[in-house]
Amino acid sequence: MIVGVLALQGAFREHLKMLRGCGAEGLEIRLPFQLDGIDGLIIPGGESTTISKLMLEYGFPERIKSFAASGRPIFGTCAGLIVLADKIEGKKQKLLNLIDLDVRRNAYGRQISSREVDLSIPFLGTESFRAVFIRSPVIVKAGRKVEALACYNDRVIVARQKNILVSSFHPELTGDFRMHRYFLEMTGK
Repeated sequence: MIVGVLALQGAFREHLKMLRGCGAEGLEIRLPFQLDGIDGLIIPGGESTTISKLMLEYGFPERIKSFAASGRPIFGTCAGLIVLADKIEGKKQKLLNLIDLDVRRNAYGRQISSREVDLSIPFLGTESFRAVFIRSPVIVKAGRKVEALACYNDRVIVARQKNILVSSFHPELTGDFRMHRYFLEMTGK
């Protein structure tokens, strides 16, 4: 099993390290044709505007939509959640639209307001998960087909719609492999 990590900008190296820690093979994805040889895709946290512009410049959107339509899973963290969402602050975006979410950027404040929080995430087990929020988005509204998997301050922060998994926080910046293992289980099915 090979999992690609979109390596245009952001925390792609950290995701690759987490995949290796789970015993999976990770591959930096820099060009659209590389999507053909992978079983799953991670879109990392970073700067969503920059990632979006580079995705458009290199021709990724249609290829990623086809990838998702094939049933292969995609995991978006922080900025990855934003580029996968259908809407940003009530406005339909023109990028991927792969999960029926309306999101708001930087909802937890500026860089200085970043935080780490121990959360209960039931699908990962009974031990709390240390979530790292850095200029993180918040899910304002989720469609009926979206499954809320975890919440923080009464807001959904982890969600899934079929083969699309998203997280408001950065699981790649922890030493906890459980989110990545969950995604790898999605990839193996």
